[in-house]
Amino acid sequence: MRRLKTTDRPYDLVLFGATGFVGELTAEYLAAHAPKGLRWAVAARDGRRLEALRERLPGGAGVGLLRADAAEPATVRALAEHARVVASAVGPYLRHGESLVAACADTGADYLDLCGEPEFVDLMYVRHDARARETGARLVHACGFDSVPHDLGAYFTVRQLPEGVPLTVDGFVTGDAAFSGGTFASALDQFARPRQLIAAARDRARHEPRLMSRRTSAPTGVPRFAPEVGAWALPLPTIDPRIVHRSAKALDRYGPDFRYRHYAAVEHLPVALGGIAAVGAVAAAAQLPPARRWLSDRLKPGTGPDAQRRARSWFTVRFVGEGGGRRVFTEVSGGDPGYGETAKMFAEAALCLAFDDLPPTAGQVTTAQAMGDALTERLRAAGIGFRVAATR
Repeated sequence: MRRLKTTDRPYDLVLFGATGFVGELTAEYLAAHAPKGLRWAVAARDGRRLEALRERLPGGAGVGLLRADAAEPATVRALAEHARVVASAVGPYLRHGESLVAACADTGADYLDLCGEPEFVDLMYVRHDARARETGARLVHACGFDSVPHDLGAYFTVRQLPEGVPLTVDGFVTGDAAFSGGTFASALDQFARPRQLIAAARDRARHEPRLMSRRTSAPTGVPRFAPEVGAWALPLPTIDPRIVHRSAKALDRYGPDFRYRHYAAVEHLPVALGGIAAVGAVAAAAQLPPARRWLSDRLKPGTGPDAQRRARSWFTVRFVGEGGGRRVFTEVSGGDPGYGETAKMFAEAALCLAFDDLPPTAGQVTTAQAMGDALTERLRAAGIGFRVAATR
């Protein structure tokens, strides 16, 4: 690994997709919380909307503007060459994301995004991890609610358990929130591509080095009543357990034999059954182009819940970790998971990559692998809870 020199670039941080729903929230958070002297810019394809955004930001006169379009590789390459860290809020990433990942990997700029699309993450590993390792670029996907609370929560839980012994961690997600058109579009894309998703995962497995002296796994599990949290546990088919699994593969602290399972925790059985039926219906409809188009028209990308709805939203992820004769219960909690807290996590992760003293990593890495303790402390200071609830 040799990190290309990026300190002489004009910007410490560039936020791409700043005029989208989550992009604007992230820009507002950065304007309110950025450290003094931060050299940063907002980027998008519509220059007029960028100008309007800058005018609304506190201290916006000092924020740079860059026009870049994911469909125009030259503009994306120029963006990467201008930044030490690039944060991309432009999704769905399967449609719009690869040109920027490629540009960052090639120019040595650190890259992070909000991607919850497993197929995209696997494809980017196969196509761009090797080049990023050559240039020293860190490619960090899933830096919002997918998957920061789960990845750092599992990491936090592991650190409460003995070292050098087999460990198990189960995560249980509860919350109350609405989602945006962009999130819905990404989910529909993934539901519509089951064969491609499986093929990308298999291709990644062929390229990844295998662990020789340790074992890690993230089995799907089965629906069950979980007395440890007093709720029905439904396996969540999200990217989160995959991210936790990759952190465990990368870090010896997870022990010689690690297993993670990921669930939604639902208090009442009828609600649990209704949730399973709803997800199944959407997944089935996504296989049919007319039905998929109809669903897409119900919630357009760029739209999302209003401020009042976000203010009422919340999340809690409870973890149960066991190993070496010890059992620990931990929690990660916060406000609106999909937007307010996602913007906070995304911005703080970008600042962490730009300024914090971090372990030497390169290529496609996870938040726990690249930023573990530093990002956890940043998020705690920003109001997201990480706590040990009980030990036995």
